[in-house]
Amino acid sequence: MKAYKEMSREELLALKEELAHQYEDVKAKGLKLDMSRGKPAASQLDMEMDFLDALNSASDVKTEAGVDCRNYGLLDGIPEAKKLMADMLGVTADQVIVCGNASLNIMYDTIARSMIFGVLGSTPWCKLDQVKFLCPVPGYDRHFAITEQFGIEMINIPMTQQGPDMDLVEKYVNSDPAVKGIWCVPKYSNPQGYTYSDETVRRFAALKPAAEDFRIFWDNAYVIHDLYEDKSDALLEILGECEKAGNPDMVYEFCSTSKVTFAGSGISAVASSKANLDFFKKTMTIQTIGYDKLNQLRHVRYFKNIDGMKEHMKKHAAIMRPKFEAVLAVLERELGGLSIGSWTKPNGGYFISFESMEGCAKAIVERCKEAGVVLTGAGATYPYKKDPADSNIRIAPTFPSEQELALATDLFVLCVKLVSVEKLLAQ
Repeated sequence: MKAYKEMSREELLALKEELAHQYEDVKAKGLKLDMSRGKPAASQLDMEMDFLDALNSASDVKTEAGVDCRNYGLLDGIPEAKKLMADMLGVTADQVIVCGNASLNIMYDTIARSMIFGVLGSTPWCKLDQVKFLCPVPGYDRHFAITEQFGIEMINIPMTQQGPDMDLVEKYVNSDPAVKGIWCVPKYSNPQGYTYSDETVRRFAALKPAAEDFRIFWDNAYVIHDLYEDKSDALLEILGECEKAGNPDMVYEFCSTSKVTFAGSGISAVASSKANLDFFKKTMTIQTIGYDKLNQLRHVRYFKNIDGMKEHMKKHAAIMRPKFEAVLAVLERELGGLSIGSWTKPNGGYFISFESMEGCAKAIVERCKEAGVVLTGAGATYPYKKDPADSNIRIAPTFPSEQELALATDLFVLCVKLVSVEKLLAQ
């Protein structure tokens, strides 16, 4: 079929009628499917049920050094868990604090701490007239929700396949002292699945911030979430690059096992410089007596080491990969050559990013919802939920069964076609 933009008005009207009939037929099926978030499927969770057997009432629950994990102590995590999470990030154990079940929680606390207490002795952000944050877009909606809640002004930074537009990042960071941070998902970015190039990481490390309390919030959520063994992306380790560039304190790196073991029951970690971690611990000692050391021990006993963790991730990939490939195959078959949409083809992570014709994303998502398939809200991948082009849609293929995914993807491409035809006819 030729590109929609090359069709005559009569051809478009005939196509619209045909697509509208197909849409009504799908609506009559009464679908109820949810693809709104990047959640592991039940089959992924079933695959790792033996995780619960790593500790039981007969287990020795002491660390290698003899600390009883049932009791208080070790605020920054048991040594074995610190090493496991450090190996996951490619850093050293002394650069890591192991926390609770979610890295989002650490990120929220880090923003709150900066607002209330400042950063390493600088003025608390709440006492400043203006605080700004750079937001690579499209990006992660929960990041933007945190900075929005604290009243921080968010500035869009366009993403490229190499990472954020670094010319813009450098311009803002190096010249505006009100710019205090940037959100980053550096490997298999949410939602596009891009991995920052070595040059991008080095340019981040070499920033010369106008604000002494500027920090890079490096959310390495998908650091070991490869879909392919033979074509996984490689990410340069940023803490080492910052050290080389003379900026050892500039990065907070976050990760968790929320989509490695059970979502909501994992362990999380922050990696940074000694100065930053010491500053964190000052408030942590007031905030908590310690995190769940039994869960930390459970992770260590289950995986044993980073190699065990990587082997486990291959099992996740075996379940997820066919779903990604199925969605991409339908997009290519049904929309390829029509010039009404483009999409990413990630090598890992949890999402596919779709770009519709300008001004169509909200209508596509609404049409899908009317027919029984819930997608992430259009605009959610932008600060304040405002996508200037109304074109980005985040597709989350992991949660539905393969049969449900086929139905949902067929409906999605049908809605893209229908809304695109309506848009062209309205022009």
